Amino acid sequence: MKTKIASFLGLLLVANVASADLKIGVVNIAAVLEKAPQAEKAKKRLEQEFKPRDNQLASSQKDIQSMEEKLNKDASVMSESQRNKLETDIQNKVRDFRRQQKEFAEDFNTRRNDELSKLQRRLVEATKSIAKDQEFDLILLKDGVIYSSDQLDITSQLQQKIATMPE
Repeated sequence: MKTKIASFLGLLLVANVASADLKIGVVNIAAVLEKAPQAEKAKKRLEQEFKPRDNQLASSQKDIQSMEEKLNKDASVMSESQRNKLETDIQNKVRDFRRQQKEFAEDFNTRRNDELSKLQRRLVEATKSIAKDQEFDLILLKDGVIYSSDQLDITSQLQQKIATMPE
């Protein structure tokens, strides 16, 4: 691993010496995602798509709570068979609720990842477009760079580019 990093740095040094006009840019993807209108639209689509199921889960949880309250309140006056039936009903509802909650989380994560993947593809397209238009030789992610001057940072340019891209 160290030899790969040393080789990469050596290659960069050789490329820098061989070509003094090497143009490098740095991008802060987190900042771009934070301000991208497509990210906000994706968030709203996910909320709209999953709100009915979320509401259904909340309703099921309230039903379980009310059944548990009834059991705690009326257990002393219930017959043993009534109490056993209510306990069984509560256990079944809790089991169904947990299953539905797990399915909801899995479905939501899958859709969120789909939306994020689409947005990342757009970011790559926009970054490539900026690189070609402004003749960059190399664009790095700011997260992987220890230091870069503000002159190398093209984050704001990418934010502007992504804001003008169609949905």
